[in-house]
Amino acid sequence: MASAPSPEVLRAPLVLEFPFTRSLGPVQSAFLTGLRERTVLGVKAEDGRTLVPPVEYDPVTAEEIRDLVEVGATGTVTTWAWNHEPRRGQPLDTPFAWVLVKLDGADTALLHALDVPGPDAVGTGMRVRIRWAAERIGAITDIACFEPDDGQAEAEVRPHSGEFADPVTGIVALARLDYTYAPGRAQTAYIRALSDQRTVGERCPSCRKVYVPPRGACPTCGVATTERVEVGPRGTVTTYCIVNIKAKNLDIEVPYVYAHIALDGADLALHARIAGIPYDQVRMGLRVEPVWTEGARFPDHYRPTGEPDADYDTYKELV
Repeated sequence: MASAPSPEVLRAPLVLEFPFTRSLGPVQSAFLTGLRERTVLGVKAEDGRTLVPPVEYDPVTAEEIRDLVEVGATGTVTTWAWNHEPRRGQPLDTPFAWVLVKLDGADTALLHALDVPGPDAVGTGMRVRIRWAAERIGAITDIACFEPDDGQAEAEVRPHSGEFADPVTGIVALARLDYTYAPGRAQTAYIRALSDQRTVGERCPSCRKVYVPPRGACPTCGVATTERVEVGPRGTVTTYCIVNIKAKNLDIEVPYVYAHIALDGADLALHARIAGIPYDQVRMGLRVEPVWTEGARFPDHYRPTGEPDADYDTYKELV
């Protein structure tokens, strides 16, 4: 008898994005300020090589290095890859080549975009030059991209003090990751069960532990798990923390409590918010139950059941 087809695995687009703020040391400050002034700076390593982009510590000796030099705005492509479908935030919005360019006078290569009409127009050894951005702020984007150049190499390297008026001392870079998440067979079943206000785990056929959320395999025994087990809905607080910093876009007043909860029948604690009790009365062993809001696909929080606290020996292995 043929088995019924398994339900389709869930998929969802996710975006992880945050601003990354950092201060700049003297070398990086000079490099980015130099780009604003259409000047490319490198740094001299102890072995005599000129490193572009510059680094603050010698990659061989780990000693601090600050001997800045100015290199050319033209260079040679050392390797490349064609980008046929540019993504959000990339240097160009039309197909382009990612290239490593060894600028004239440098001994290392700089990664950036090359604006050419197609992959047939780019090759290793190609001569290119910087196309500067019309408005420059002291960032790597001050180099808008590279473009083809017919000139010859200029090997001259000139010492540079690194001093500019109004130097750039810090940057804010937006880190962003776009991806599609597929939770897999086991977690798809877990998520579908939550939409029915049920919590389902999977039991290991070897050690017999029930894991919630399920992973599709036992992390201890390394064998596949297929037997589904409904657990909870009640559980026990095994440990917790008090949150005193309000998260952006999270409409929860601080302080509040986030806890690990061992649901009845489960051998792995999951984490959730505790409410319905003053934060300073939450404790290990507290018996709790889920609170669902209309249309939600997971519990909004857990609240005390009114039962006596669980004995420590019943949950100590899950702390």
